[in-house]
Amino acid sequence: MAKKSKGNRMQIILECTEHKNSGLAGTSRYVTQKNKKNTPDRLELKKFNPIMKKYTIHREIK
Repeated sequence: MAKKSKGNRMQIILECTEHKNSGLAGTSRYVTQKNKKNTPDRLELKKFNPIMKKYTIHREIK
């Protein structure tokens, strides 16, 4: 019997775009998974930034 492959899922890191430009100390990052076959582009999600205390856009970094 052949070994089952891992699949198209890969682990990615989402980083806050507003926080990087604001000059505040620290970073807001989230780790999640995505299917690289269904979403080949960089992922953008609205997530909570605990340092800025508001919801901001987090973009996938490579």
